[in-house]
Amino acid sequence: MLRIFKFLKDLLLFIPITFLAIPFTKTFQFLFYFNSLIRWIQTNKTGLLLCDFYTPIRDYSKRVRLYEFVANHFHIENQQITYLEFGVASGASFKWWLQKNKNEQSTFAGFDTFEGLPEDWGGFYAKGDMSHGLPQVDDKRAQFIKGLFQDTLCSFIQQHTDTLSAPNTKIIHMDADLYSATIFSLSQLYPFLKKGDIILFDEFNVAMHEFKAYLEFTSNFYIRLKPIAAVNNFYQTAFVVD
Repeated sequence: MLRIFKFLKDLLLFIPITFLAIPFTKTFQFLFYFNSLIRWIQTNKTGLLLCDFYTPIRDYSKRVRLYEFVANHFHIENQQITYLEFGVASGASFKWWLQKNKNEQSTFAGFDTFEGLPEDWGGFYAKGDMSHGLPQVDDKRAQFIKGLFQDTLCSFIQQHTDTLSAPNTKIIHMDADLYSATIFSLSQLYPFLKKGDIILFDEFNVAMHEFKAYLEFTSNFYIRLKPIAAVNNFYQTAFVVD
């Protein structure tokens, strides 16, 4: 059987009749990840501490309800935390966490191009969409890092290794939208993740982007992220490193 398989594989390399399926490749990919997302939701929708599944109308303001739940459940208000946000945009969520946490030793870093998406996203948004200037924040604990994550995150990590390695809780807010940005950021932060750290996704149920990144990150790095809360049909979803 193995010999037959090898023979057929080599034959297809020589006579690439599978090229006939190229026009349908993206559709097949989408169906694979969308069905994986459906299966994941069906497996994980019960047992969450907060979940609104299923709701017919998306209410984006529910994301604040998710933040409030996570912050209260993990007693974040007075803890020393390290908060990293990827995809700051107007800074609404960044400012929310900055105001919620009162510990003067906490650090907050927001990463964004501040020039919009670096590539098309989701079939509806074009490169350059969602552009925002740097938010105005009057808090010495906060800093913004402008540029592609692929150009800025590695140097940030080198400069802040001690902070990222500290025992305090890390909150990583993935609002990067794109698969490429999400998988890169998670893979670079992997060495610093520890049990109890919190990861938030803002577009988790976008099958070919944040969900795909989550799926590949957890499987390729053998890391378990335990889902604890979700709103807007798993659009915004919170995990804790288990």
